[in-house]
Amino acid sequence: MHTKRHLLALLALAGLGLTAHAQTAATDWPNKPIRWVVPFPPGGAMDAIARTLGEKAAKSLGQPFVIENKLGAGGNIGADFVAKQPGDGYTMMITSIGMATNKPLYGKLNYDPVKDFAPVSLLAVVPNVLVTNATQSDVKTARDVIAAARKAPGQLTYASAGNGTSIHLAGEVFTSLAKLDMLHVPYKGSGPAIQDVISGQVDMMFDTTVVAAPHIQSGKLRAIAVTSPKRLASMPDVPTVAESGVAELKDFQVQSWQAIFVPAGTPTPVVTRLHDEIRKILAQPDMQKRLTGFGMEPADLSVAQISAFQKAEVDKWAQVIKAANIKVD
Repeated sequence: MHTKRHLLALLALAGLGLTAHAQTAATDWPNKPIRWVVPFPPGGAMDAIARTLGEKAAKSLGQPFVIENKLGAGGNIGADFVAKQPGDGYTMMITSIGMATNKPLYGKLNYDPVKDFAPVSLLAVVPNVLVTNATQSDVKTARDVIAAARKAPGQLTYASAGNGTSIHLAGEVFTSLAKLDMLHVPYKGSGPAIQDVISGQVDMMFDTTVVAAPHIQSGKLRAIAVTSPKRLASMPDVPTVAESGVAELKDFQVQSWQAIFVPAGTPTPVVTRLHDEIRKILAQPDMQKRLTGFGMEPADLSVAQISAFQKAEVDKWAQVIKAANIKVD
């Protein structure tokens, strides 16, 4: 009995020691440069946002944020690298909806998108807009799209930036909920896809607002509906898909997103401090303007809310991808 009490006391002291160590590490954090992994190429929106946030965070936290682009496999190479780093607050990653879609898309990953990471900040959501060639005079609303698709099953086409992209997934959700038979035409990137919609080679597509907006403004494309839960400030006259009046689409909402994660095991005080600093920066008018300039809607969720959001997204997209049997190219 005495031995058992002695062992319990030792375990309790060890636990206190670990807690004290974590608190000390959090108090001293950061005391060296922070590595910020971007799992996509330099020059893109995600890279630009990371660099801007990093510059601002370096001023408030007193340590530089060093950007490292580790691209490939839809973000998997960078995510796998970060998942294997120590949870000490000195490695972080900005990434996208791939944290919810890559596991069902690729089948097997060397990391777990939920268990191997701790969420820090949801930076923004990225809504899409359904567009058609402006010469299609009989297609002006989501109802018109559905009517045309039901009139000619398997003949209407919709383009995407590639299999498994958020643009493709928006189309899959739309056709699935509305019970439509439409032909998906994947491209290698949004640019060539939208050009073929403009030329009439493909009937329609979902695309990001920042890519589609110039073509809508020039009159080459017609905006049918946005995929967000409410109308966008940048396109106030364009209804949401849910506003279409089609019962099957009343809960339609498809948005990509960008978020910051750190390796699992990072001390909670470090995650909280980083979250709070990023939140302050995101609230700055110039940062808000930068995000909206990329077609993003700034977000503001607590760490707990981000965790719940990610898990819901994982469940949602696993069902969609499995039902549609989607595989990456």
